[in-house]
Amino acid sequence: MDRTIYMELGREAMSLALLMAAPTFVVALVVGLMVSIFQAVTSINDQTLTFVPKIIAIAAVLILFGPMLSDQLVEWTAGLFGDLGRFVR
Repeated sequence: MDRTIYMELGREAMSLALLMAAPTFVVALVVGLMVSIFQAVTSINDQTLTFVPKIIAIAAVLILFGPMLSDQLVEWTAGLFGDLGRFVR
């Protein structure tokens, strides 16, 4: 069996993981930047102020994009199980 099959499988898994994590990372980055600007303008130096808006924003993103992300994961997993005979020879 050729190793390129496993390398391709690993590449697909990493790209899917990046695609699934990207929306939450981007939203957390934007919300954190907005809270930091707000803290700089108002001179509030509370370290814990960023956590609540980030948690709310990430929960909203997961509620909005969760079905799409889980569909992609289920499709990839079904393809993996469908090709299982090719991997175990």
